[in-house]
Amino acid sequence: MKRIGFLLVAVWISLAFSCQKNAQQTTIILGHSLPTAHPVHNAIMYFADQAFANSDGKLQIKVYPNSQLGSEREVLELVQIGSVGMTKVSAGTMANFSPKYRVLGVPYLFRGEEHAWDVLEGEIGREILDSGQEYLLNGLVFYDAGSRSFYTKDVPIRTAEDVKGLKLRVMNDQMAIEMVNLLGGSATPMSFGELYTALQQGVVDGAENNAPSVVSSNHYEVCNYYTLDRHTMLPDVLVVGMTVWEKLDDKEKSWLMEAAKASLVEEKKLWRKAVESDMKFLREQGMEIIEPDADSFREATKPMKDRLRANPVLGDLLDRIENLNKS
Repeated sequence: MKRIGFLLVAVWISLAFSCQKNAQQTTIILGHSLPTAHPVHNAIMYFADQAFANSDGKLQIKVYPNSQLGSEREVLELVQIGSVGMTKVSAGTMANFSPKYRVLGVPYLFRGEEHAWDVLEGEIGREILDSGQEYLLNGLVFYDAGSRSFYTKDVPIRTAEDVKGLKLRVMNDQMAIEMVNLLGGSATPMSFGELYTALQQGVVDGAENNAPSVVSSNHYEVCNYYTLDRHTMLPDVLVVGMTVWEKLDDKEKSWLMEAAKASLVEEKKLWRKAVESDMKFLREQGMEIIEPDADSFREATKPMKDRLRANPVLGDLLDRIENLNKS
C-alpha cells in the first residue's frame, strides 16, 4: 500500500510540475525530508533566494520540506525520472544510487574538519559529485552535516564494546549497516520520519546522527545518552536531476551553480551556529553527553577500510583521500 501511495504521488507531481519552463520563468521543484527548523533547510531556502536574485526572478526554486514528497530514497527516484527537479539527501543515501559515494561512509575517514573540506571542495569531491550523472543525479555541492554519533534510550555507550546487542537505527546505507553490525549491534534501517515512534515503542534502542537532527526531530525526548564517538563525517548533497539539468540553458545552469556555492558558505555558518546551540540545549534537557573511548571504535571498524581497499575504484579513492595533504 505504501508503494502504491508513492506511485500515486509520483504521478500527481509529474502532472503538476513537469512543464514549468516558459519564456518568462523557469520553476524547479525541490523536495527534501528535513523539518523547517533544521539549519540545512534554512540553507536550502537561502539557495532558492539566491537563484531568484541571480536570475532577476527568471529562475524560481519551490521548496517542499518535511518529507512532503516522500522519503529521501523516494524523492531521489522522482528526481531520476524528472518528476521532481532537485533534492537534498545524505551522501549515504546517494551511495545506493552512485557507488563512488560509498567511500564517504567509511568510519574515521577524515583526519578532521579541515581535511574533510579539502576533500569535499577539491578534485576528489567534484569527481564524486559528477559520478552521479551516469545515474541521472547531478551533484552540485556538498553541505556540512557535521559528524554522526550514537544516541540511546537506556544503555549508555562508552566504548565500542557497549554497542553489542543494541538495535540501532541506521540509514538504508550499506556502509552504515556494516559498521553497526561490525561493532556487534543490530543495524536496523528505517526512514528518519519513523524513528521517533520506533524509539518510543522500543523497536530500536537508539540511532546515530548529528546534534541538529537529534534536536529538530525531538529525539532527545525519548533518548537519554548522546555518545560523541564521531564515527563518520557524512555530508549532505544538493542534487539536480539530469532530466531537468539538460533542459536548462547555460545561463540558468550558471545561476543555479552560483546559488549553490553561495548557499554552501551560508550553510556552514548556519551549521556551526546550530551545533553550538543544540549541544547546549541537549545538556539543558538532561541528556548525558559522553566523550567515549574513540580509539576502541576506530580499531573495531578498521576491517571496513581493509575490505574497501580491495575494490579497484573505491580502494583508489580511499587511498587518495587518506593521503591528501598528508605531511
